[in-house]
Amino acid sequence: MSSPHPYPPPDDQSSAASSPSYAAGTEAAAESTAQPETVQAGATSAAAAQAPQARATDGAAEVPARYSRHVLFKPVGENGQRALGRARVAIVGLGALGTVLANHMVRAGVGFVRLIDRDFVEESNLQRQMLYDEEDAHQAQPKASAAAAKLRLVNSLVGIEAHVADLNPLNAEELLTGVDLILDGTDNFSVRFLINDVSVKHGIPWLYGGAVASRGVSLAILPGETPCLRCLFGSAPAHGTADTCDTAGVIGPIIHMVASYQATEAMKILIGDRQHLNRRMQQWDLWYNHYTSVDVSGARKADCPACAHRSFEYLDAEIDGETIQTLCGRDSVQIHPVRPADFSLEHWEQRLAPLGRVSRNKFLLRFRPSDDITLAVFPDGRVLVQGVTDPVAAKTLYSRYIGM
Repeated sequence: MSSPHPYPPPDDQSSAASSPSYAAGTEAAAESTAQPETVQAGATSAAAAQAPQARATDGAAEVPARYSRHVLFKPVGENGQRALGRARVAIVGLGALGTVLANHMVRAGVGFVRLIDRDFVEESNLQRQMLYDEEDAHQAQPKASAAAAKLRLVNSLVGIEAHVADLNPLNAEELLTGVDLILDGTDNFSVRFLINDVSVKHGIPWLYGGAVASRGVSLAILPGETPCLRCLFGSAPAHGTADTCDTAGVIGPIIHMVASYQATEAMKILIGDRQHLNRRMQQWDLWYNHYTSVDVSGARKADCPACAHRSFEYLDAEIDGETIQTLCGRDSVQIHPVRPADFSLEHWEQRLAPLGRVSRNKFLLRFRPSDDITLAVFPDGRVLVQGVTDPVAAKTLYSRYIGM
């Protein structure tokens, strides 16, 4: 088959704490119910310190009946289900792949799920991002908190912690450690290489996944055992050189296929069934009926910067001033201050109201100085300038209205 693009990124990116898992002790359960619903960016240290800890109780503890079909499946059984109840995962990106992944993990009874996403729900997301509805889009709800709210209604036994945050070198280790597995639901390779650095540095396995158009790809990355992302691809592709869902489109079935495959491999890792873990890279093209399974076992590089030399260039990247990132295919530019700011949305609502249309919820403020420009302002000082693709034009608007 002609294999898919080597960099087929999945869809968009998005974060709440929790009810006790059935595998959690009573003390941890009591603590978990007191956690805030959603952790805003800039509060990651406290959130990480307070996150509910799933702990196993008596090995003979009864498994809830809701998991009976898992228990009947011999590779899982009661012991495997208890292992899932003790497990902790982080999901980066709550777009198309991420919402399917989160749905699988919560319904499977994984004890603690951390959701991380920087974005808010838009109407164009509803075609494929399964945890959101029209009301979420109309209210511009952050994906992480909207997903967490839906998932708590699905399984109150799972601890769910949401972070409305842009994953970056300043917060990546806080958000991605303290878990057993990291699941990739992101839409860009810079973030994936950041995940890879944390994974290799801390010895945390992660599951790479991507989908665009009708193509998909997935691979389990186990530090010290398999090639890492840098072994395989070296570095992130130049911006704008790879297809994205916003430039090439995407069909819903490939999203569910890739994410369901990732979720299955995740369950194998979490219950300890390494024997049946697939260590090959899987590639699909559903529309053109192509499937490839690639043996990457010989791809580990003796000179890999991350694996061999333990040089974590993405994690250790210096950030000077604000970071400016064009969001490919979305006519948007994100501007993020180097350090999180304590940004009063109420103050900015009053300040910007005379200059244009303003709407606000507890997670973000949307300011429209004209019909074709929107500034989405977050409490940590991050601003998404919609309606422009030129970073200079975005910075001009940012300076004009935010003045920071």
